[in-house]
Amino acid sequence: MNRRFFCNALGFFGVGATLPLTACSAGASKKKFPLQLSEAEWRKLLPYDRFQVLRNDATEPSGSSALNKEENAGTYTCAGCNLPLFSSVNKYDSGTGWPSFWQPLHADNIGTTKDFKLILPRTEYHCARCGGHQGHIFDDGPRPTGKRYCNNGLALKFVPEDEALPDLV
Repeated sequence: MNRRFFCNALGFFGVGATLPLTACSAGASKKKFPLQLSEAEWRKLLPYDRFQVLRNDATEPSGSSALNKEENAGTYTCAGCNLPLFSSVNKYDSGTGWPSFWQPLHADNIGTTKDFKLILPRTEYHCARCGGHQGHIFDDGPRPTGKRYCNNGLALKFVPEDEALPDLV
């Protein structure tokens, strides 16, 4: 069974749709981060769908992000606080329907937690500055790391190489 089939099957059963934070999650939302905003401030700052992904650990449907097909050179930043997370150099088509990268731009810009939302443990990763949920790390990526950072497109902003990175929120 290939990864694309598995991801699409999860989507069929509603797992790929927007999911609320579950009680069994050890998600990043409980930790303290350098950028602390209230829920009301985040709601004012972010559109509803981005708020659900970044602040409630939701997952967008597979294949729904325009960033999945983005092929230009540039930097992917956290859609919550603009912290640079990934370079286009490290992006690849994983066949899952979500933007995927084989390594972060700077290891210190990503934090991880264990996620038990699908019963079996997975490694969730989040923005180290604001705690915004990005996605999950899997061990089926390309060389040299063998990692797949499977990211929600809604959790990212793409900044083309010829544009200045936005200021941090």
